[in-house]
Amino acid sequence: MKIAFLHYHLRTGGVTTVLQQQIAALQECCEILVLTGDRAGAKLPCHVVEIPALGYDRPGVPPLAPDNLAGCVLKTLSDMWPGGCDLLHVHNPTLSKNRNLIQCIKRLQASGITLFLQVHDFAEDGRPGVYTREPYPADCHYGVINTRDKQILVDAGLKSSGVHLIPNAVSPLTAMPGNVPEGLVLYPVRAIRRKNIGEAVLLSLFLKPGQYLGITQPPNSQQDLKSYLDWKAYVGGKGLNVQFDMGQRNDFPVLVGAASSMVTTSISEGFGFSFLEPWTAGKVRWGRRLGSICSDFEGNGLCLDSLYNRLNVPMDWFDADQLLQTWQMVVMHAAEILGHSFSQAHLQHVTGGWARDGLIDFCLLNEPCQRQVISHLLSDSDAKQHLKSMNPRVSAPRPEDNMSEMLINNCNVVSTHYGLKTYRDQLLSTYHRVVHEPVHQRIDKQAILDAFFDLERFSLLEWGTYEG
Repeated sequence: MKIAFLHYHLRTGGVTTVLQQQIAALQECCEILVLTGDRAGAKLPCHVVEIPALGYDRPGVPPLAPDNLAGCVLKTLSDMWPGGCDLLHVHNPTLSKNRNLIQCIKRLQASGITLFLQVHDFAEDGRPGVYTREPYPADCHYGVINTRDKQILVDAGLKSSGVHLIPNAVSPLTAMPGNVPEGLVLYPVRAIRRKNIGEAVLLSLFLKPGQYLGITQPPNSQQDLKSYLDWKAYVGGKGLNVQFDMGQRNDFPVLVGAASSMVTTSISEGFGFSFLEPWTAGKVRWGRRLGSICSDFEGNGLCLDSLYNRLNVPMDWFDADQLLQTWQMVVMHAAEILGHSFSQAHLQHVTGGWARDGLIDFCLLNEPCQRQVISHLLSDSDAKQHLKSMNPRVSAPRPEDNMSEMLINNCNVVSTHYGLKTYRDQLLSTYHRVVHEPVHQRIDKQAILDAFFDLERFSLLEWGTYEG
């Protein structure tokens, strides 16, 4: 088959990793071309063409008109394959990071290109800055990376035969010896706000003596960077056992080799590599479980008993009135941007539940309130015991927990269900259906909004702007 891939950029990140795995899986059985707005020095074992107008919108740089952009893509495809390609596999087309890409894709479709649109992240999932009212392309096949997303698209109008579940492949982590101090508990993450750094700092209070939390990479965006720098200042001021930017001082395989375990506190994931990769290096993963993501893994036999579903904290450990005021303001602002409606009764039901229980999940707090909770724990030893009694898995698994059976089981599950051969078979089977089974379907964007705009799990880290 002749397969063309298209993505905004090839910079280091989750989607680029997936694209590299797809190329690795298919390079021996398919002809491959990659179209990108920014090749970013990436070295791929296939032909790569950089079309800058496919990249992210840039302030002060006028975008290329959709017709012209589609013309550039069509010329590149015809130069590579005068007889045409079998399909164009587009990554994350529904994120409006390039305001003309969706219209460009529609023009490519009108010219006869067979499309396969793979959604890794939804603009409707806490990303109002990259949401557009433009209808998504219709009458083409879509791909997703978890069962939750497939059900959301089916509920939004797609046929089950027209949306394909393709879980990502997982490459085993490499562990190497090095000069990293003993006692490392690793949070391998680029520390954007969605990764919930404050909760990782809280977990560091419950590490064993001699252990410390290591966070690997800083964020790139200015909004996320300000929050990150404030966490660094807070941790430094309190003298906490947390080290930042460890991935900039050490090779990642060395950090993996030094880690006694790995933690995650993320509140939102597309696929969830972080729940699978550690087991391939014999490392226990603990921290926050994301049910909508992890249920797929557990269905394949992965054991995640070391994770918690919530981290309850008392409402009187922080300024609850300020949180409530900010939370309601952010909810209403996001709803206005997205054109989403909700009832005041439902909003009051959610906030009333907090008041009745006197407890809230820590991940729903913004950073100032999270710091208030951590400061309370630091000043009151009884508070630490109280928190642990409510959240028994707030500590890392101990040696006496005998995790060896879980480690063996989970490593086997990952290699069996998320290996490269399985991935190749899934991709080829999907491509065959995309090419030979046309579909007539369209997406109701309002239904997607309804699925993601969930007040029960509406987090200020995901939806709100950082205000310090």
